[in-house]
Order: sequence, then C-alpha cells, then structure tokens
Amino acid sequence: MGLLEHKVPPLFAVSVVFGMLLGMSASASAQESPLDNSPPKDITPQEIIKRFTAKEKEWKQIREQYRFQQSVEVQELAGGDVRAEYRQVADISYSQGKLVKNIVLAPQASMNVTKEDLEDLETRSSFTISTDELPEYNLTYAGAQKVDELHCYVFDVAPKKIEKGQRYFQGRIWIDDQDFQIVKNRGKSVPDVMTGTKKKYRENLFPQFTTWRQPIDGQYWFPTYSSADDTLHFRRNDMHIKEKLRFTDYKKTGSAAQTDKKAPQQ
Repeated sequence: MGLLEHKVPPLFAVSVVFGMLLGMSASASAQESPLDNSPPKDITPQEIIKRFTAKEKEWKQIREQYRFQQSVEVQELAGGDVRAEYRQVADISYSQGKLVKNIVLAPQASMNVTKEDLEDLETRSSFTISTDELPEYNLTYAGAQKVDELHCYVFDVAPKKIEKGQRYFQGRIWIDDQDFQIVKNRGKSVPDVMTGTKKKYRENLFPQFTTWRQPIDGQYWFPTYSSADDTLHFRRNDMHIKEKLRFTDYKKTGSAAQTDKKAPQQ
C-alpha cells in the first residue's frame, strides 16, 4: 500500500451504493474446525497436489469463458474512522486469454493506490496454483480441516525463490477433498517493495488477505469474496488498512453459452 494523498472525499450517495455492493459476504463467517495435522488417509500429499493443480489448470481455462463484475473498496482507518479510501466497480471479461476491464463506477479517490496494489487486488487475491505455477512454489501439507461443511486438505505455500520484478503469493490454501479445487486461500503478496535512498525512499507494503470461492454452474469454484484487515508498519508510521472485494454476476460469454446449449444431454 503506497503513501496516502488526501483528496476530496467521495459523495455520500456513492458511498451508500458501494456499501450495498460490498456488504459482508456470508462466506466471511465460515467456521473452521481444529486442524488435524496427521497424514491424509488413502492418498498422499503428492497425489493431492497432482490432482488439484491439474483441476486448477482446467479452471483457469474455464474462467476465460465467463464475464463478471468486480467491486473494490480500500480504506485507511484511524481510530475506527475512515481517513481515506479508494473505490471502483468494473465489468471483467477475457479476450484471447487477456483480462479486459471496463470501469463502470469510480468515484474520486482520497488515497493513492499503486500499480502493485491493484495487481494484488485483481489477480493475487484470487490466487491459483495450477500445474503451470507449481514449479515456482514449495507446498507443504499442513493437515485436514473442516470449513463449514467442507472437508479440506490444507497446504502451506511459499515461493521457491524471488525473481527480480516478479511477485508471488505466500500463505495457506484449502483444497476441497471431493472436487480437488481451491475453496479458500489466506496469505499475502510478496515481496514488499522497499527501494531507494534515505532522501528518496519508496515503501509499498501489502496486507494479509483471505479469499473465499463458491461453486458457479455446479462444477468449478470461483472467487466470490476477499477481505483484508491489517496494520502495515511503515518506517514513518503504521497504517490500518481494510480491503473488500466482491466478484459477482458470473455469466458465460455468448460463444461459450451457445456451446453449452448445443451440447447433447446426457
């Protein structure tokens, strides 16, 4: 999170709209059982990794067939009051494998959000580790845990090494033991950015976040809600940051929807 620039605060009416759009997701209150760190039964951690990374690769390809709406809210708090904020709503789709973003609502921000902040919000918060990304990470089996009614395998994730100019996820992921897909991840983006000299020093620190997924169209788990509530320790001061993201209105694009309609019934 970059240094703040205080500007004209957003209009109250716009804040009300965002409050409705970014209301707390039911998933955010998910209940977790104690972690059982005994070895998994009838399957090895290596087989779990093989199965879920293959499924995540499928999901990455399926995701490009969908469009959805992305709502972002970032706030700096001081004594419980909102000191500065950034808000945006955008329609998201994919074209030839590339994300296409159409901003539909963006009130004037009262805080500075950096390029890295936006990339974290829009990509790494929806972390996936498919067979493509697997060589970049170390995965350690942490145990089994029940999240609401889901029985999950839990893995700790860390980058094998930090390449210059690249950013990574570090934290924990929960894998549904039936669908072998990520249903939840908690962690942060690394590394923090600290460059420059004493006279011109740049700090960009990043909060820990949690992202929940839900099944869309009954087959694949898509990110639906992500939140962060963390204090960032800058050299000059601490900053209390809250973030909320919602991914809603998932719909297959025209060509993909037509293909589904023409598919023979089983």
